[in-house]
Parts: sequence; structure tokens; C-alpha cells
Amino acid sequence: MTVRTRKFIGTIVLVVFLCVYALVVMAISVKLPTWGVVGQTIYYAAAGLLWVIPAGLLIKWMQRPDEA
Repeated sequence: MTVRTRKFIGTIVLVVFLCVYALVVMAISVKLPTWGVVGQTIYYAAAGLLWVIPAGLLIKWMQRPDEA
């Protein structure tokens, strides 16, 4: 698979992943008013940073050089 193809597929997967991730985070946050200020802060900080791990792995895959 060429770098160009991996970038195209990776871009589509990344956009879909981020949309689904945002919807899941919003669905979970409905229950946050009962968690208190500290719980909400921890949740939003974790949810705001957690997407970076799979996105970084996907970008690393996208940047892999072509196989000979």
C-alpha cells in the first residue's frame, strides 16, 4: 500500500473516529452533573486528551514508508 493510499484511508478513519468519539463523550457527559466539580474537571481533562493516543498511532501508520 502506498503512502498516498494510507493517508487517504487514515484521513477518513480519523474523521469518523473523532466524530464517534465526540458523540460518545457527550453521551457520557450527560451524567456529569452528579459527579461534582472535581469529577467533571477530571473527566473533561481525560476525555480531551484521550483521543490523542489512537490518533497518533493512526498518523504514525499513515507516515510509514512504502514497502519495497
